[in-house]
Amino acid sequence: MAIDLGLAGRRALVTGASRGIGRAIALHLARAGADVCIAYRTREEEALAVAEQARGESVRAHTARADLAVRGAADELVADAVESLGGLDIFVANAGVWPAEYVPFGELSAERWRATLALNLDGLFEVTRAAVRRLADGGRLVLISSTAGQRGEPGHADYAASKAALAGLVKSLAVELAPRGITVNCVAPGWVDTEMCEAAFAGGGRARIEAGIPLGRVAEPEDVAGPVVFLCSRLARHVTGTTVSVNGGAVL
Repeated sequence: MAIDLGLAGRRALVTGASRGIGRAIALHLARAGADVCIAYRTREEEALAVAEQARGESVRAHTARADLAVRGAADELVADAVESLGGLDIFVANAGVWPAEYVPFGELSAERWRATLALNLDGLFEVTRAAVRRLADGGRLVLISSTAGQRGEPGHADYAASKAALAGLVKSLAVELAPRGITVNCVAPGWVDTEMCEAAFAGGGRARIEAGIPLGRVAEPEDVAGPVVFLCSRLARHVTGTTVSVNGGAVL
């Protein structure tokens, strides 16, 4: 007997879905039968291409532009997704920024600190709050964190702090939303082969990084998308308030 993930006809909003991890998550959800709203900030052509590919899975796909660092944009985005899909069952908060420049904490500017937290934490707060208000009972909420939030990341304290905060948010929301049958979980990727990490991989950086990963390689975006789809499925109906690490054993 085939295993049914229970995602056919479910309606999902994925932020930062025009490329990388977000793109892989949106397409995996579509392949599992979910309708998807692909949220993006600047890369319209890429977002449209993801939507077209998703429609090839015989599901509905919609694109929506939103700069989540701008107040009010989150509410508009969620309202757009609800209107286009007819409701919301799944929300995946993937949008975020990783400033590539290594900056010791003593030299970290207030401007960079605020810019990182504006999207990774304040923007996430706004859009997750908007999604919670519209999410159907029995829904799924998944936040994308990072191993940097679990073990820290020298030279990137702003990023690590913004991602570490998600663990507490997930636990709080898991308890708060449990009466509605909504599960809330976090996925924390390690290094992933995406455009965001290209600067770190340059000049032999990738080899040095892979030497510290027990499985010996950086992840592909699909390696992260799989656990996200699992958490959104009926197979994970009794999993909530937890963080799933996807790092090849780099953080145990």
